Amino acid sequence: MEVEYQEEYIRNSRGVQLFTCRWLPVSSPKALVFLCHGYGMECSDFMRGCGTKLASYGYAVFGIDYEGHGRSMGARCYIKKFDHIVNDCSNYFKYISGQGDYRNKRRFLYGESMGGAVALLIHRKDPAFWHGAILVAPMCKISEKVKPHPLVISMLTRVEDVIPRWKIVPTKDVIDAAFKDPVKREEIRANTLIYQEKPRLKTALEMLRTSMGLEDSLSKVTLPFFVLHGEADTVTDPEVSRALYEQASSQDKTIKLYPGMWHGLTSGEPDHNIDIVFGDIISWLDKRSEDDYVPEKQFSDNVGGIELVSPVVEMSGSKPRRSKTHGNYLCGLKGRRMHHHSAM
Repeated sequence: MEVEYQEEYIRNSRGVQLFTCRWLPVSSPKALVFLCHGYGMECSDFMRGCGTKLASYGYAVFGIDYEGHGRSMGARCYIKKFDHIVNDCSNYFKYISGQGDYRNKRRFLYGESMGGAVALLIHRKDPAFWHGAILVAPMCKISEKVKPHPLVISMLTRVEDVIPRWKIVPTKDVIDAAFKDPVKREEIRANTLIYQEKPRLKTALEMLRTSMGLEDSLSKVTLPFFVLHGEADTVTDPEVSRALYEQASSQDKTIKLYPGMWHGLTSGEPDHNIDIVFGDIISWLDKRSEDDYVPEKQFSDNVGGIELVSPVVEMSGSKPRRSKTHGNYLCGLKGRRMHHHSAM
């Protein structure tokens, strides 16, 4: 199926310009899928394979680079408040959901790694709004194997507002640990939009606090979800996904663990493994997108905090064309054969 690619910039409630992109099927979409990328990542290049694949199966896919990430403005990979990411994504996703034909389409969140935490927190802001979530190796609990001692957290917290942007947090090479296929790994490493320096102090603490907060409230997860995890993941512990599956209150929840696969299930595995993973994702989405009637509610014509600042750029194949726009506004961390459980 032919896929159309578009880009546009918006401005958030803090006046920061954010990059957004979308992959659209040529016909009316089955449903809407909203991408939440991982820490240091971006949507237009790193998640292009995901967007193209889902759109080729009939889904309208929308991505946004968080403040300080990818092609968005802001200090590189500096997360002053995790809630800023959640609110920016929520505002933009609701803006899109309220447009024209999209109002009657089912709405799914898709989060990878730290993006899994973003997706779960977007859901928590308005649980009735979302029809489901795909969570790939989500960051929603800190593994006991790597959880910092409370004294260490306390010490870092005392200086976080003095040196918030200092890149002083020691970390292993995540790209080496996350992506199995050596060719894909080097392609990812060559992507200059991806942040590859040490984490900033406040960023690391915000991620830690977010993970620990989610860990304490997994029972508040109520939406249908499909959580996927590689059993050989050394970046986020597969036990994190087990905990989410076991503790979530969702009536419709599915977990699948992939033997031998690493953290980058959708982008760093050999092609045949990636095909298996996307086959499972699309099958899950298809079953929950058959009835696209959604009562028109919870929409407003003016979603706070979203302002369009550039025209959309449409790209079909290799020939970009510019379209007119109307209106002014719009990880748990690591640490076992395939398990597939579903509570319907």
